[in-house]
Amino acid sequence: MAPEAVTGLEPGTAPRPGAGLGPGPGPGEAAAPPAASPVTAPPAAPLVTAPAEVRPSPPLLTPDPVPPRSGARPSGERPPDDHFFGRQRELKALHGDIERAGLNTISGRKEPRARVLLIAGRPGSGRTALARELAGQLAPGYPDGVVRARLTEAGGAPVPTERTAREILGVFGVATPPGAGEDELSEMVREALAVRRVLLLLDDAADAEQVDPLVPDNPGCLVVAVAQGPLTGVPDVRPCTLGGMDAKAAIELLARFAGSVRITVDPQAAESLAEECGGQPAALVLAGGWLAARPTASVADAAKRLRALPYDTDLPVGDRPLARAFQLVYESLPGPAARILRLLALAPGGLADAHTASALAGCSVSAAGVTLDDFTVRGLLHRADDPTPDPGPLDFGCQDAGATAPQYVVPGCLVPLLRAVMEHEDRPAEVQLARARMLERTVRLLQSCRAVTDPEGSAARRRLAGLPRALRFPHAGAADAWLYSRRPALLACARLAVADGELDTLARRLVAALVRALAAHRGTEAAAPELYGLHQLVLDIAERRGLHRERAAALLNIGDLDARTGRTHDALARYRAALDAGREAGDLYATGRAMESIGGAHQDLGDWQRAADWYGRALSQRLSRGERADEARLHGRLGTVHTYAGRYGEALRNWRAAAALHRRLQDLPGLARTLSEAARVQEYAGRPQESLRTCQEAVEWARRAEDVRLQAALQLRLADTLDRLGDPTAARLHRATSERLLETEGKHLRNP
Repeated sequence: MAPEAVTGLEPGTAPRPGAGLGPGPGPGEAAAPPAASPVTAPPAAPLVTAPAEVRPSPPLLTPDPVPPRSGARPSGERPPDDHFFGRQRELKALHGDIERAGLNTISGRKEPRARVLLIAGRPGSGRTALARELAGQLAPGYPDGVVRARLTEAGGAPVPTERTAREILGVFGVATPPGAGEDELSEMVREALAVRRVLLLLDDAADAEQVDPLVPDNPGCLVVAVAQGPLTGVPDVRPCTLGGMDAKAAIELLARFAGSVRITVDPQAAESLAEECGGQPAALVLAGGWLAARPTASVADAAKRLRALPYDTDLPVGDRPLARAFQLVYESLPGPAARILRLLALAPGGLADAHTASALAGCSVSAAGVTLDDFTVRGLLHRADDPTPDPGPLDFGCQDAGATAPQYVVPGCLVPLLRAVMEHEDRPAEVQLARARMLERTVRLLQSCRAVTDPEGSAARRRLAGLPRALRFPHAGAADAWLYSRRPALLACARLAVADGELDTLARRLVAALVRALAAHRGTEAAAPELYGLHQLVLDIAERRGLHRERAAALLNIGDLDARTGRTHDALARYRAALDAGREAGDLYATGRAMESIGGAHQDLGDWQRAADWYGRALSQRLSRGERADEARLHGRLGTVHTYAGRYGEALRNWRAAAALHRRLQDLPGLARTLSEAARVQEYAGRPQESLRTCQEAVEWARRAEDVRLQAALQLRLADTLDRLGDPTAARLHRATSERLLETEGKHLRNP
């Protein structure tokens, strides 16, 4: 079956500079052509409109606030965390490394960069918990907060540096240009941290190339990196290698899950169980979770069962205790729960909630929520807002999509084990079906999230009322909160769906729904960085499937974002590629849109001749199709570039043609603006009396259109013209009229 075509989306990516403020397209649909921008050459004042207020981009990362504490110790250390056990020797060594002089200090040079501490260990060794505990103890010394970033995705792929840099900048409210590269964003990170005292925790780094670009050029900052091995290439790195926990700490960790009574009754069995787990925190948590789920079982029972399980000789020796503890817990699960657990290997970004688990397993949302809650008791998952598993019960009473439902994290050390079990027990077709169900559920949730922002009684709200209650949001605020909290998982879901390559129709629908939801809740300006990446995903699918129309639309949208951020040459290349794709698809709208955008790029570069040539080509196509509104806009664009080039006769002819089209279309505001621009050109051409008459005509049309703000702006322009004609008295009268109009409009807005 051919992939489903992506229909028009509202709103989509931001238009090119000078474009209208109306809804734009989404993936698979070319953006609307830019509107004619007024000539802004001096001395006349341009007509301007205030930009709409947009909500700032919600960050994926948040700086940890310094917790208020009483009786803080002079050393700056905090009281021990109830969830953290042992590793006192390692903590002491890390504190000592911070205080120890670096190589530059020893040689008499000033430290040029932040110090880097490395915590190295296998997944499951407690390296992340140690890094978080260290960061918590050091937090009071870093008033600008602790920022955490994970550098490896749940599936094991390294996170691109530009994505990490963008999220770090988002924490501090630093806007990032969409489509910016790694070097530019890394430099922005260093600039942002150069004036701050920040502790940067980089978790699960794959190599030094991920860490080094993010190290601040500020000795007042500190970087704590977590990796499996050494970070060769990072200068003066401070390594701390983790092995197994000491016996006392391991038993305390077991007691947290199993209870102190069972440990006290049989301490020798507890020591034996800790030895079977190799002192690895992740294995100890799983063994403790097995005991927590069986209040009547003894610690000796757990040790005996664990000892009876065979080692997987194909695994490295250091990974075998965790694999065996996972097998102990997995084999004790009921069949439906075991299926949900292994399918969580498909959870995007390692993040799951009740809807994700429900869709993957094909069960009810409430049943999935209870199962996920049980998994936290067994140490298989932990809450997204809690770094450690919590054995206490959770209340999962969500009745609709808008309720505050918990989000869970699949520990990275368990993902390879879950994938291995899934590949062994589930057929590929079943796995593909589970992935398709998850994508379909996500699409419906995003459609619901978008629809709830529409007015009551709209078609989207009527469709929303027909959805099951579990897929509905009670109000826009709940949908906004859901989108904010689920954004990392949703973006990861889109990337994984496109990379999979087998479900391109669903992937395109998912990207389209995500574009709509982000634009509706955050606006195209604030969501531009995410939209840039989403349009690139659409481009990947279109090129893979040979979908020329969708390829043209994606290239146009990406080109618009490039142009808005000043990468005009990149935008020009995108537009030319979109023109080729539009011609291959036989899409006249896409080709006309591409030609107009090429003209706009040349205009931005100051190449007036090429800009006029491409605008003329686009106008010829519009004339052949009888699209009068587009003809009027293109005549205005031609008038603009001819004005800049000093060809005032050509410019005036085009503005008059645009005015005639607006008059035929009964577009009174457009007619007034066009006449105003014609008056500007007449003034540049040295015909002030004609300019005055044309400007007065523009004021009259603005009055008929009942556009008060436009009338006020035109009155100011008329006053400027009168000043240059030597009539300051009349100019003052027109300025007073403008002020009165704006005052009246302001009162009307305050008291509608």
